[in-house]
Amino acid sequence: MPAIEHKLNITEEEIPDAVRIIAEQQGECPKTNQEKIEEFRNYILEHKDCQPHRNDDNYLQKFLRTRYWKIENSYRLLCNYYKFREDNKKYYEKVRPLDLRHLGDDDILTVTPYRDQLGHRILIYRFGRWRPNRVTVDDIFRATIILQELGSLEPISQIMGGVAIFDLKDLALEHLLHLSPSVAQKMIALLVTSMPLRTAALHIVNQNWLFNAAFKIFKPFLNASMREKLYIHGSDMSSLHKHIYPEHLPKRYGGLHDDYPYMLWLDMLEQQCAESEIQKDMEQLGFIFN
Repeated sequence: MPAIEHKLNITEEEIPDAVRIIAEQQGECPKTNQEKIEEFRNYILEHKDCQPHRNDDNYLQKFLRTRYWKIENSYRLLCNYYKFREDNKKYYEKVRPLDLRHLGDDDILTVTPYRDQLGHRILIYRFGRWRPNRVTVDDIFRATIILQELGSLEPISQIMGGVAIFDLKDLALEHLLHLSPSVAQKMIALLVTSMPLRTAALHIVNQNWLFNAAFKIFKPFLNASMREKLYIHGSDMSSLHKHIYPEHLPKRYGGLHDDYPYMLWLDMLEQQCAESEIQKDMEQLGFIFN
């Protein structure tokens, strides 16, 4: 197995040929991209429902890619994104990403440094390891947003989106007490409606008897399209493997990889930020790195 490196693929040159073909199937066309971006920019200026902090080509392109280059849908996503930011300023402003290492210590969530067979990054939540008296719901949201924002900088991820695994092993009543409709709504907003990064599938594994109660909280916020992308596997990893091949999964899910904690992405931030525009992009959103 090749060495694993926590590194963002932030250049257009890193897009594999197979992904470029998929991009074209989604409506992307090198000959007309610039024209489409300009049309989107003018649409934003004309409608004035939200005021993005940037309107350069790279920034607008990620919203277009997430919504298959459809102007109205991309604009709706843009507005949802800025509304979420306005309604949840505490998740962005004066947040120091490097101070969230304790989530890595508890191994509550991470994103795989590798991709699945289709090119998706995999976001993994292990809610049974969450101790609400040590880690707040707000910190889980902050960490999720940081990972989402970083992922949205990758052209491959803009085109392919990502998948999420909700591992509910050891889910307990103490967790359920913190999963209010408001929390569920925000989680779905991040994964489905309000970030320039498409969620291709949600996979539930290792659920126990509390799952039905938890699902009742989330279900009202899942649209019909997302319900079709929701897969419930229980402890049957062969069911999960029909969607994500074992060579692209951690060993705990019948795969080949070790666990790679969240803090390794924070280490990457310290290193890669100094060599690229990543830190500048994140600081424009309100995050603090010094």
